[in-house]
Amino acid sequence: MSVKTEDYKNFLDPVVISKLKNLELRAKMVVEGFKVGLHKSPYHGFSIEFSQHRPYMQGDPLKNLDWKVFAKREKYFIKQYEEETNLICNIFLDVSRSMDYKHASRITKLEYSKILAASLSYLMVDQQDSVGLTIYSDRIHSVLPPKSNRVYLKTILAALENIKPEGATSTSECLNNAAEKINKRGLTIVISDLFDDINSVMSALKRIRYKKNEVIVFQILDPVEMNFGFERDAVFVDLETNEQITTQPHQIQRAYQEAMNEYLHRLKSECLNFGIEYNLLDTNQPFDKALFGYLSKRGKLN
Repeated sequence: MSVKTEDYKNFLDPVVISKLKNLELRAKMVVEGFKVGLHKSPYHGFSIEFSQHRPYMQGDPLKNLDWKVFAKREKYFIKQYEEETNLICNIFLDVSRSMDYKHASRITKLEYSKILAASLSYLMVDQQDSVGLTIYSDRIHSVLPPKSNRVYLKTILAALENIKPEGATSTSECLNNAAEKINKRGLTIVISDLFDDINSVMSALKRIRYKKNEVIVFQILDPVEMNFGFERDAVFVDLETNEQITTQPHQIQRAYQEAMNEYLHRLKSECLNFGIEYNLLDTNQPFDKALFGYLSKRGKLN
């Protein structure tokens, strides 16, 4: 199954992708849709497949011949891959109960994040990069160290397929614990709603940066969490503590929006000040924004 050029936008749509049978198929369709879209976008020519070409030499594997280049130039060129892994990446995925929320969107934050993590992993292995996965909430549930082969990718996808939301959020503690075990410089990706103490989170992210690692943060929110667009009286339940409050949303909407905007602005500003790439995504957004954010960072690292 492949993505037709005219259909590529559908395979970047979270709702369309969430209806596919399994996570491996979802990841494959997102990445293929992304590749098609990339070639149709202003970023046409941005390399995501291989490092460079070189002239064909006797004895080179014929499977590495680039026939598209031959059709244009009538000369044989080889797609030259890096002999060693280009990049080592650790993905940290928040599976706390607050991630199991949806309102205006038709999929939960956790489902969106699972597909994003799977798609990033698929794309990295496709580029011969190493990818690892740490699943956490208020504790670290599992750690898969970075590797770069397709058999291992299935292990990562199976781990993502089987996760369930549990626990509260403790991003800072889990990142601090994991940072001690990151011995090789590379890229760290954090996928979370970041409903946590901002000072503690930034302290943990800075610690990873001090170890010469690049960091990308994907903050995943439901659209209603940003605008508090509830239209009638409601009982609000904290998914992590089960605390409840009954209120008329319009009475607190302005104060909520101001507090949320202040929080998001501070988070973004502090990330930028310390060379951390920050991406705010809502669960209605196509996946290409996130994938290009990663790809842009990867290009700067090479």
